[in-house]
Order: sequence, then structure tokens, then C-alpha cells
Amino acid sequence: MRVLVVEDEPLLADAIAEWLRDEAHAVDVAYDGAAALERASVNDYDVVVLDRDLPAVHGDKVCRELVEAGTAARVLMLTAAAEVTDRVTGLSLGADDYLIKPFAFPELAARVQALGRRSRPAAPPVLRRAGITLDPARREVFRDSRYVPLSKKEFAVLAELLRADGAVVSAEHLLEKAWDEHADPFTGAVRLAVLKLRRKLGDPPVVETVTGAGYRIP
Repeated sequence: MRVLVVEDEPLLADAIAEWLRDEAHAVDVAYDGAAALERASVNDYDVVVLDRDLPAVHGDKVCRELVEAGTAARVLMLTAAAEVTDRVTGLSLGADDYLIKPFAFPELAARVQALGRRSRPAAPPVLRRAGITLDPARREVFRDSRYVPLSKKEFAVLAELLRADGAVVSAEHLLEKAWDEHADPFTGAVRLAVLKLRRKLGDPPVVETVTGAGYRIP
């Protein structure tokens, strides 16, 4: 998934981002509300992890503007305020979930994963197609009962192809979902990841190239 982390404490923001990247998500970071709104206007995020107590542009305003803009991104609001009224206020602004600081990273990652499922059409928790089984929770892939070790990017690319349920997925979409904002749109990273993925999945090949359109698992 593509995730935006908005947190004005750089050490915490970077720690959250690294944890989520270890879960095979593409993660961008914004350290203030204005930067968050700018990134959200040009990138298609599945989940926004949003600190409520931001300077300059408050997290409440960021959340409200994201909702009013009609973004499909789900918002997980972070705050040190533990009162019920604070949580109710945050949710009334349009946040989808609320997590109180301090929090455990595994819980945050699980909530992000759950919100990401809600930002897309419903998909089974374990993805299966063409003899491939991908378990997002355990980050395991098997082909015909054979374990397939994948890198984070290969895992993310395969997950997008399986979620497409046989439809063609463009290289642009794969780049958007599996890489962060620093990825060069003209890079051959997607093509290279698909080549490695084919090699690891073995024969017979299951990832097809659709000339001029992208890739699919029929």
C-alpha cells in the first residue's frame, strides 16, 4: 500500500515510516500539515497516519480538507489526548481510526493494514490465483505449496497483481503503490522487479506482459 505519515517529531515520523516499510508498504513522510496536504494532492494514498497536534496547519484541518477533497485515503489519527471527547472530535472530523500516544508499533501497523483493506474493494485476507498463495498478514508467498522468498518490493508488486483478479495492472500503478515519492517514474524498477518475481515464482510463468498496458496474472 501507499502510506503517508504526517508527524512533526522527525524521529517518531521516521521510525513509523521505517516500521511500515518493513511491512512492505511504500511510505512518504511529511513533517507538517501544509506538506501533507501538498503530497495528498498529487499522490494516491491508501492510508494517512496523521498526528493531530501539528503546528501551523493543525491535524484537524488536514483531516477535514482530506475528507472534503473526496480522497479515498483512510485516516488514522494519532494524538496524546486520551479523553473520550477528544477521540469523538477526531472521528467526527472524518478520521477512520484513532490511536493514542504512546502506542506499540505492531498495533499501528495492524491498524494501517486494516484501514488499507477498507480503502479498496473487498479482497480476501489471503490472496490466491494460478497456484500462488499470498498471505499479507504473515508476509508469506507459496506457489504450489513451495515457499517463495521475496523482497519487499517483489511482495508488494505480486500483491497488487493478485488483487487485480486477472485484470491488467499498469507499470505506473505498480510504481505508485510499491515505491515512495522519490522513485523516478522513468526508472526500470518495475520491469526489474517483475523479472525477479518471474524467476522466483518459477515455471510455468504466470506473470504476463501486456504490451503497452502492463502486467497481469490471468
